[in-house]
Amino acid sequence: VLAVPVLIKQALENTEVQEGKSVSLRCELSKADAAVVWKKGEATLQASAKYEMKQKGTVAELVIHNAEPEDA
Repeated sequence: VLAVPVLIKQALENTEVQEGKSVSLRCELSKADAAVVWKKGEATLQASAKYEMKQKGTVAELVIHNAEPEDA
């Protein structure tokens, strides 16, 4: 049996935030609770005080706390 691939139904949108504030990036997937890996360039982001990953159903969210220009 071939698994149905997970697709991004709603892609990330460009978001601006004031330096030092938190920003939330969200995308919607075609399959609920699919595994999501957040990356910055080639580096895989890990949950920490800076990066908070959430997922509920088909919506995956990355919250970046204390945003800096390097987070662009």
